[in-house]
Amino acid sequence: MPSDRRVLSINTASARPMEVEGRRILSAIGKQPVSTPTEPARIAVGPMGLAGDEQADLTVHGGLSKAVYAYPHEHYAFWQTVRAQAGVQAWGETLPIGLPGENLTVTGLLETDAWIGDLLRFPDCTLAISEPRRPCYKFAAVMGFPQAVKMMAQSGWCGYYLAVRVPGTIAAGEAFEVIPGPREVSIADLFRAKMRKDAA
Repeated sequence: MPSDRRVLSINTASARPMEVEGRRILSAIGKQPVSTPTEPARIAVGPMGLAGDEQADLTVHGGLSKAVYAYPHEHYAFWQTVRAQAGVQAWGETLPIGLPGENLTVTGLLETDAWIGDLLRFPDCTLAISEPRRPCYKFAAVMGFPQAVKMMAQSGWCGYYLAVRVPGTIAAGEAFEVIPGPREVSIADLFRAKMRKDAA
């Protein structure tokens, strides 16, 4: 079992207009860190998500089952490399925390080990893994190159949505414990199934 399951950063955003493929849309994908290990502010976690975070399109993020979105920091090196290959960031430049659009940048829990119904127990709140993220055109827009959606689909590095089981507060740097649920389907398996269905 990974010994360092913890929150590296907590990220939120307000819904703002953004231009995508010639269209002006409202999105809150542009997450910015509000709690880091060096400045571990406590952020309130309610049934609909984190304090200070907005969701513009509730079909993809928001509501009780998709209140919080977590993404493993282990995948950051991959995105840093492919963005450099695409010419949208310099080689060696660090991928900004929150760029993939997650609320919680986490370590120690990849999609293959994240199961629907597992609980993530933090010191002052408990979240439940609910479903994988489905990449969309807004993800490609913030990553800066059109192949980003296909790369997420092929890699399976999608992150996972969380429902709030026990509201409370959370701070960057906190460790979390995984309490196993029924363990019938993993995030990785469900994501592959959804991607196959989308491609059919």
